[in-house]
Amino acid sequence: MQTLPIEETITALGGSKRATEGVNRVANRWHENDGDGEAFQTFCEANFVDSDENRSRLLDRFESAMGSIGGHLYEIRRHLRRWTDLRGDEMPSFDNTMAMFDPSPDLSDQFYKQKVAFIALLNFDRPDLATMLSDGGKWSTNTWAEARAGRAFGPRIPAEVNDRARELEHEAGMFVSEFHVPVGCMVDVNGKTWFEKERKLIAHWLIREEIKAGYSQDGGLEKQRALSWVMGRHIDGTIPKAVMESSCKGAWNPAENTIDGDAATDLVGPKRYEHLCTHLSIARDYDEYYEEHPSAIARKFDLEREIPEETVEALMIELLEAPVRADIAKHMESILGRPLEAFDIYMEDLAEQASAAELDEKVTAKFKDELEFQAKLPEVLTGLGYSDEDAEFLGSRVNVEIARGAGHAMRPGIPEYHAWLRTNRLDDRLGWDGFDTAMHELGHNLEQLISTHFVPRPLLRNVPNTACTEAFAFLYQNKAREVVGLPEEDEEKAFALASVEGLLAACQIAGPSLVELYTWRWLYQNLDATPEQLRDQMLSIAKDVWEKYFQAYYGDDHYHILAAYQHMIGYPLYLPDYTIGHVISHQIKSHMRGKDLAEETKRICSIGRLTPDQWMKEAVGSGISAKQIVDDATVGMSKL
Repeated sequence: MQTLPIEETITALGGSKRATEGVNRVANRWHENDGDGEAFQTFCEANFVDSDENRSRLLDRFESAMGSIGGHLYEIRRHLRRWTDLRGDEMPSFDNTMAMFDPSPDLSDQFYKQKVAFIALLNFDRPDLATMLSDGGKWSTNTWAEARAGRAFGPRIPAEVNDRARELEHEAGMFVSEFHVPVGCMVDVNGKTWFEKERKLIAHWLIREEIKAGYSQDGGLEKQRALSWVMGRHIDGTIPKAVMESSCKGAWNPAENTIDGDAATDLVGPKRYEHLCTHLSIARDYDEYYEEHPSAIARKFDLEREIPEETVEALMIELLEAPVRADIAKHMESILGRPLEAFDIYMEDLAEQASAAELDEKVTAKFKDELEFQAKLPEVLTGLGYSDEDAEFLGSRVNVEIARGAGHAMRPGIPEYHAWLRTNRLDDRLGWDGFDTAMHELGHNLEQLISTHFVPRPLLRNVPNTACTEAFAFLYQNKAREVVGLPEEDEEKAFALASVEGLLAACQIAGPSLVELYTWRWLYQNLDATPEQLRDQMLSIAKDVWEKYFQAYYGDDHYHILAAYQHMIGYPLYLPDYTIGHVISHQIKSHMRGKDLAEETKRICSIGRLTPDQWMKEAVGSGISAKQIVDDATVGMSKL
């Protein structure tokens, strides 16, 4: 390794604190092929900006250049994925090839080879998370922008590492998108079929939604139990191949795992966990390049989420240990007239609900399909309190499409582009599930558009992390019934109900979030684990978390239900963002009481990309905390 003239260079630049830190940051990333010691010093002397005025000009240039590079590349990648993301015309080989195509696989390294990253590191501070958390509250908008410029350039990743990750992550994503369980042959313990012959349900999302629909169906309890067994067999890999391949001609009883009374023997196996092992191997490829964050866990929490791992874990445990959960469980039992069962963790609607058929009809009367929903988005936003100008500006910049898998939203890469809302639909209409998902994604889109167009400067575009955007997704999903004209309740009672239901939803996802976190910790301690060993360990962890935080309320779990979420396979370590999102969403909802929804959405989403905790302090006056939702749920139970 070459010796660089670090001290000589610092002296030549005047010896200031800024020069010392900048030269050391450059030296830390300088490779031999970047030049010898003389080239290093020449580069630093030529590119160090010593005046505040010129550094401000440099920041403006970085802001414009990086926004253009990142934004256009984002839109190219989004477009190339559209055939694998959306339902419709399919050419699998070509579609997968284009989805995996990357026009800039070695971009991180090119930023260094072409010296762009070095100029940023030389001139802009690169604070660590601890500094951002302790000092960020005193920073100006420009200081935050400089921090984002300095932190924009991570380690130098070889193209072959990115190529491998892109291919294998795409395969895992496609496995998730295409894992639709045929349920036409499924029967409950009484031999009753519940679905038309060709019906398939994507795991785990639509299986969960059909379990929830069972609350309003005659005989729905047995349907719920049967589907919970379907989910359980998806989790442990004991679904018969004949079912998954749609070649099953008999009646499949998932509780007994028999087909026409005969035990199923040819099973899917641990395929799900093969992809999770692959994610670990990808993470290990990256670990050696991230000296400061040498694990997938550290990168997810410190770099992406910008909330320490132990803080998130403590928040999830605080939710799960809330004493009011015992009272909520008793209330749920009184509604159902029976003891709770494991799948009742999905019961989040405690008020009397319209039936699935009635909800579908309500949606159809207003939006017959996704195209009419898109056309009426300005009208929807006006109904939610947006001015005509803002409703037209935001509503006309959302493109609605039907996803092949679960719904999702994609932000505009740069202001010239629109946001993309992907949902699902019934064969002949949008339906309630598709509309409910669409309202969730619309919350994402509103945040995405506002945080693109109205933040104080481009380097602060976006909200701090995905939990913050999930908060607005949950907030607007809760408006779905209002949008289709279902009657509103008394405001105080509605808030009480929303608080209790919000805590239920937060706890429902906090359990799987802990399971995933503990599984990844185990993986890093067992780097050579086989898919079978990983499956067994995840099921064991799910059992432990269930027994500690859920069993007292919901009884035994025969289905390993806390390990169900397919996000674990498609988007590793994402789940805590949902938990944090529920907490943030309730804090915002509580803050918005008596305030204008549209006005506050626009104000909060315009704050810019600070750390999540600082963003919340500016949004609602306090940092991220489970206390608000727990306290409001406790008060809410007294009113229910």
